Amino acid sequence: EHLCLGFAARALGRPLRWMSDRSEAMLTDVMGRANVTTIRGAFDADKRLTALHISILSDLGAYNSGYGQFIQSELAKFVAPGVYDVQLIFMEAQGVYTNATPVDAYRGAGRPEANYALERLMDMAARSFGMAPDALRRINFIAPEKFPYRTAVGELYDVGNFDRVMTRALAESDWAGFEARRAEAASRGKLLGRGLACYIESILGAQNETTRIEFAEDGGLDLFVGTQSNGQGHETVYAQILHERSGLPFEKIRIIQGDSDAIPTGGGTGGSRSVTMQGNSINVCADAMIENFKALAEEELEAMAADLEFSDGAWRVTGTDRAVTLMDLAAIAREKGRMEVLTTEKENTVPGRSYPNGSHVAEVECDPETGHLKVVRYTVVDDLGVLMNPLLAEGQVHGGVIQGLGQAITERVAYDGEGQLLSASFMDYALPRADESPNVAFFSEPTPSTANPIGMKGCGEAGTVGALAAVTNAALDALWPAGVRHVDMPMTPLRVWNWIKAAETGAA
Repeated sequence: EHLCLGFAARALGRPLRWMSDRSEAMLTDVMGRANVTTIRGAFDADKRLTALHISILSDLGAYNSGYGQFIQSELAKFVAPGVYDVQLIFMEAQGVYTNATPVDAYRGAGRPEANYALERLMDMAARSFGMAPDALRRINFIAPEKFPYRTAVGELYDVGNFDRVMTRALAESDWAGFEARRAEAASRGKLLGRGLACYIESILGAQNETTRIEFAEDGGLDLFVGTQSNGQGHETVYAQILHERSGLPFEKIRIIQGDSDAIPTGGGTGGSRSVTMQGNSINVCADAMIENFKALAEEELEAMAADLEFSDGAWRVTGTDRAVTLMDLAAIAREKGRMEVLTTEKENTVPGRSYPNGSHVAEVECDPETGHLKVVRYTVVDDLGVLMNPLLAEGQVHGGVIQGLGQAITERVAYDGEGQLLSASFMDYALPRADESPNVAFFSEPTPSTANPIGMKGCGEAGTVGALAAVTNAALDALWPAGVRHVDMPMTPLRVWNWIKAAETGAA
């Protein structure tokens, strides 16, 4: 479609627009996550995880996508050891072409897949050892004093305190009060289970980003960025970062994005990189912009450079009340024709990736008569480093968790034996709905990253990375008393009902 559209636009000499309908989109738009993963862990006598063997069979769909092969091998590899001190890992990935839609990057891209398999393993190992799931994890966490920590796959985790994060999650979720809630559910004929998942993810994408700050003729400030907001709230947080660094009026700042005529380079949005890379770039550009105005401030204040200091959006003569704001200096520069100081552009490279991490606790209730699962409580404690905007960060975590719930319980792309798509509309494809979604309790337990000057870690994909295993572990815990010993996503009512009936007849 894109090739045809470009050809037609050139042939007709006019801009054209094409949009698929929903069924066409379900047939052609890339999908996410179609793996069968087999994971084995070796534990020593002290219950320490000493080795992992991970084998991934990946449905690539009918054609190669931009990242399909890369996701299931390289991106999953980055976080294969999770939050655990394991130094021997064998990992293999095999791709298979099928009749299905091609698979490409979907929220988390490789990290949810890897973390899901590992956290399912840790729960099953805890059951085998007769241990509480949190106790086994505590034994195996990478200790805080071991950071920076080089993993078995070569990644350098900068900082972390996984035990502290999980301890907070257990407290905030009222882990100790679970059995009373389970008994109450049983009195209503329901099965209640809880699931724990600890996760780590890796910020991906280019580690450099460019920023340009321009003082516009109308008195506004144009901030040109190389990333693209898709609803995350970048416009707010970028303006906030520039305002806090420079003192420039927040309400005057306009974010310019996605215009390739005005912004020749940029790393784009993805891999939870945007605010980390762009935010640090904005700070570097703001510092250069402030310095650009220093010579003009010397003239206006009739002071030597050594006697000037910058604070609260103005150059000031030290020890006096004489000052001139950047906004006033910009107007003076325009009047004097000093146009070169009105535009500042800088490229910045962040020295290393950061590693957001956290602990999720889910409680899932099952109706054994229908197989219907519902997540009734959900608690997240995240270490996202320094939060640039806590409200936006929490919103990102909420969205990521709900996407994870959709994958774990309701969403399934279904084909018949002839390759015909059966779920080609939202009447057939079950997205998570508000009435089936829990309130997500979010808490921050930060350890500032040492991989960037701001000390932040990305948050956009963190919710999904932790949610898949937390919900699935909780569902299996709910079904365990019914004799069910294994579950797989998506845990739709029919599948759950069949697992229960198979356990009742001994066919499981």
